[in-house]
Amino acid sequence: CNLTGWWKNDLGSKMQVFNVDNDGTFSGEYHTAVSSAKKPIQPSPLIGSQHLDEDGQCTFGFTVNWKKFSDSTAVFVGECFKGDDGKEVLHTSWLLREKVDSEPDDWKATR
Repeated sequence: CNLTGWWKNDLGSKMQVFNVDNDGTFSGEYHTAVSSAKKPIQPSPLIGSQHLDEDGQCTFGFTVNWKKFSDSTAVFVGECFKGDDGKEVLHTSWLLREKVDSEPDDWKATR
């Protein structure tokens, strides 16, 4: 799987991976289509790592810092699959951590 390029999810968010190094490290930008932040959405930097495997079904993970419009950070993990049509598809899971004002509010900070 070649993560380099543009990817789009079911909600209309887009991710651009600039380049994957020989060790699997990559960077890019995430353009989210959904947000509960009060500020206007802006493209956000991402950095990640891909497990390079010869069978083409790689696993990967990346972090997105929403610092340009929100006090939150998200982490994604996933795997790349090649469908019957030969098209590469990413399946991911994510966690989002929002800033809270106090430790007692910690329970509601991660989605």
